[in-house]
Amino acid sequence: MMQDDIRFVTILVAAGRGARAGGGQPKQWRPLAGRRVADWTIDAFRRVGDIVLVLHPDDMGLDLGDVHRVTGGATRSLSVKSGLTKAWALGATHVLIHDIARPCVNEQVITDVMNALRRGAIAAAPGLDVTDALWTESGGLVTGARDRAGLMRAQTPQGFSIGEIAAAHDGFEGDARDDVEVALSAALEVTITRGDEDNIKITHPGDFARAEAILQRRRGGMDIRLGNGFDVHAFCEGDHVMLCGVSVPHDRGLLGHSDADVGMHAVTDAIYGALAEGDIGRHFPPSDPQWKGAESHIFLKHAVDLAASKGYRISNIDCTLICERPKVGPHAPSMQAALAQIMGIAEDRISVKATTSEQLGFTGRGEGIAALASATLVSA
Repeated sequence: MMQDDIRFVTILVAAGRGARAGGGQPKQWRPLAGRRVADWTIDAFRRVGDIVLVLHPDDMGLDLGDVHRVTGGATRSLSVKSGLTKAWALGATHVLIHDIARPCVNEQVITDVMNALRRGAIAAAPGLDVTDALWTESGGLVTGARDRAGLMRAQTPQGFSIGEIAAAHDGFEGDARDDVEVALSAALEVTITRGDEDNIKITHPGDFARAEAILQRRRGGMDIRLGNGFDVHAFCEGDHVMLCGVSVPHDRGLLGHSDADVGMHAVTDAIYGALAEGDIGRHFPPSDPQWKGAESHIFLKHAVDLAASKGYRISNIDCTLICERPKVGPHAPSMQAALAQIMGIAEDRISVKATTSEQLGFTGRGEGIAALASATLVSA
């Protein structure tokens, strides 16, 4: 086959549920370094050509950009066969079959597989030497050792001439660990290309941290973001004010659409600001009656979760409350504890303090309370 006649299509197998990875949702849709796992994987193959995404029926409506979607089967093998059918229809001569849960695959690994196929290989797949000693075990005890000579760790993408791998799948019974196993069952010769230690497969909860570190390293290290928030609420009738999650006795209340927690609002806006995500009003419009009287921890928790979904964690918070009364100092430790619990960070990363305006302006006249907050976010 001439080089100009070769047409690659990528098949990304994404129909599994990935329960071992935890998180309450399929691992491919969980956030990783500011995006979903699947988004990283899809982008890695865009330069190859058409992408066929094999999905669980429940996921067919997800926003996934310019990809071809097919429904997967009850087993991995059936899902791959569904992808192969679509690849045939797209005119593929060769396919790259890749696990959606390998988001750290690099361009060189993909290119090496493609080049092996261009040179005439029927099948090619990346692998790594086994360097650790190998044991057998039973009941948590070592029962023996195995020779590692000739053993390799398999990776994806695994590339094939589409006719040969489709025929191999048609003749294969049961479910295979990967497509090389299917190829070997049909006596296809598989060329080994160089794998990469970073090309990990997310399987267990701890793998997310490893993958995040790899992706962060590639995009230039730690990303630090700073945001500021400012809020004001006027006094009204009442017998207490909510400040940073703590009910503080006072002879007035604070006027607001929600519970008017001026400190928590400033902190929330600081986080939104660091993310370039506007303010509370964008996410919880005051025109929406469902937020009337809402507790402000709802807003703050949303901002923290949004930061996490974008690949950031809260490094520290600094909040200053500006008022003549009530006195904030005695309540500051409780406020720090309340914010820490809502945000899921240590109390020593949160500062709550107060100052007066020396009897100047609306705060000096006792007409209300203002709050200024700063938030530092770092890439997780």
